[in-house]
Amino acid sequence: MKQDIKLTKLASCAGCGAKVGAGVLAQLLEGIRVHADPNLLVGFDKSDDASVYKISDDLALVQTVDFFPPVADDPYTFGAIAAANALSDIYAMGGEPKLALNIMAIPKAMPKEAVHQLLRGGYDKVYEAGALITGGHSILDDEPKYGLAVTGFVHPDKLLRNSGAQPGDVLLLTKPLGIGILTTAAKVDMVSQETYQHALSLMMTLNRSARDAMVKYRVHACTDVTGFGLLGHGCEMAQGSEAELHLHMDAIDLIPEALELATMGLLPEGMYRNRSFAQAHVDAGSVSVAKQDMLYDPQTSGGLLIAVHPEDADALLAELQKAVPSAQRIGTAAPYRGGKYIFLHEGEG
Repeated sequence: MKQDIKLTKLASCAGCGAKVGAGVLAQLLEGIRVHADPNLLVGFDKSDDASVYKISDDLALVQTVDFFPPVADDPYTFGAIAAANALSDIYAMGGEPKLALNIMAIPKAMPKEAVHQLLRGGYDKVYEAGALITGGHSILDDEPKYGLAVTGFVHPDKLLRNSGAQPGDVLLLTKPLGIGILTTAAKVDMVSQETYQHALSLMMTLNRSARDAMVKYRVHACTDVTGFGLLGHGCEMAQGSEAELHLHMDAIDLIPEALELATMGLLPEGMYRNRSFAQAHVDAGSVSVAKQDMLYDPQTSGGLLIAVHPEDADALLAELQKAVPSAQRIGTAAPYRGGKYIFLHEGEG
């Protein structure tokens, strides 16, 4: 059935660009007491991708929740992207998703068929991940929103945090950057159809293959690059690890049309929030403002940022090159010397 509804026109912002800024979020959580539990391996106080609770010596639960306004007009595509984005937090912790619950807000006038297609997109992506949707909750709202609460499993000794990067680690990234800029441009019909379809395909791609590859190697830290952009999530990794991250611009896959739009100044609001949060910790060197903007750009269902032992980097990169949209060796971690946490360098390093 042809859908006349334009979901992105019903929302003021799209995808992970709607995320509350990292700096604001930290202020909102400030002063909330964290209760001690020896089995809580990762809680909200760690700025990590999901919470982790140890059940036994061989099993821990990984839990996350993620939802956002439409990032695509087609309901099925929106549902699949939102599901892939929520599942990504489990993969970033090294876990395997098992159960999911729908979270949905829909306008009263939204056609029944559109709601059905949205849910079907989510269901199909969850089943592709090897997990099950077992229920959920929905409310009426002027703006449509969709996502998942996901529970996964991980061995406690194989849990990956965003704060374990070690000096000498090689930094790998598994998807290109520029999604937030492209989805913003799409709302005003300023992106080519070919590039937009490419962006939708990237957002619908699970990080399952990246996770399955990295758990075979000595990975010390991992996070998925989503609403806070590469530099926002990179800052969290650097600060949590007490390490510097050195990124080589020519090694980072920037979607060409997104860079053109960034040069024109067509940027999502979330980019400015991310820059406000992270730029004090970044030495941008001589890198152009447009390229910097690409690194602050909020990604929806972005790739994994992986810090891997240097002796395993080549093997993991080779495996990722066969399995992910864009395997990139983007930099290295180094001992923290005080001052800035992230350094941008021209060239490939």
